[in-house]
Amino acid sequence: MSSPKEKIEGEKHAEIGDAEDLDKTGESAATVNEIMIIDPDTTELDLNHGRIGKMQNLEPLHNIERLYLRWNFIKKIENIETLTTLVELELYDNQISKIENLGTLVNLEMLDLSFNKIKEIEGLEHNLNLKRLFLSSNKIHKIKNVQHLKNLELLELGDNKLREIENIEDMSSLSYLYLGKNKITKIQNLDTLTNLKCLSLQSNRLKKIENLDKLVNLTELYLSENILTNIENLENNTKLETLDLAQNKITSIDNLGHLTELEELWMNDNEIADWASLQNLEENKKLATVYFERNPFAQDPMYRPKLRRIIPSLTQIDATLCH
Repeated sequence: MSSPKEKIEGEKHAEIGDAEDLDKTGESAATVNEIMIIDPDTTELDLNHGRIGKMQNLEPLHNIERLYLRWNFIKKIENIETLTTLVELELYDNQISKIENLGTLVNLEMLDLSFNKIKEIEGLEHNLNLKRLFLSSNKIHKIKNVQHLKNLELLELGDNKLREIENIEDMSSLSYLYLGKNKITKIQNLDTLTNLKCLSLQSNRLKKIENLDKLVNLTELYLSENILTNIENLENNTKLETLDLAQNKITSIDNLGHLTELEELWMNDNEIADWASLQNLEENKKLATVYFERNPFAQDPMYRPKLRRIIPSLTQIDATLCH
């Protein structure tokens, strides 16, 4: 006998057809009961790419733990108050403008509302068990109404309209913080996030590496596509394994010798012209992958052999493996 998921997938392939022909307004969208028969005992329901325009007829799902509604035409979170067993809810790439009607979902651990039309973080007052919250590619201007989420381990707010890192000081459980592709001008208000392992601030407006000294557990730091001119203030980040400083305005490699755990260094598309500064990487004995292409010094015809002499541990230079 086919599983509930297999039945749903089969019905989607047989009945839904090509969603590209649909009006994106949702006027031609289906409802849940039009594309499937709900098995009330299912714990996982995949309705991705289902042409669904409205959340309804989900009440029979008294055991549901994971509900996936990616790539639909849903405009409102609704009619899920009875789904109290939900642990994961995905509404990625819909047309939702407000976070609402989640108050009874007290067991929710993962919520994905990326690629919607949300302007404000709200409606999460009772979702205290959340561990992962994805809100990338919305229209959010301010980080707020998340401080109470003490169990949150991952917060994704990339590709929004943020100008400041704020209102996350009490979120000491955070391990992964993604704030890339915003309008942030300063690294700040992170001192209390001592469990942070990964920090992404790519594609912002940062001029200086600063205020990271308390983040002693960082293993990944992504600062590409900013306007940085110097490598500095990483003295306490000795656990760093990956450092991405690509596409900035850095002219010299400095202050990295103490990063003895560093394995990957991305510095392509900067302004490094002098080979002498490359000697500063001799102390990074674990360095295996570097990206230096489109720096002035990388025009040297002996670019790869020279790099390998300076850093014998390399296994990859730019996109090419070393032999």
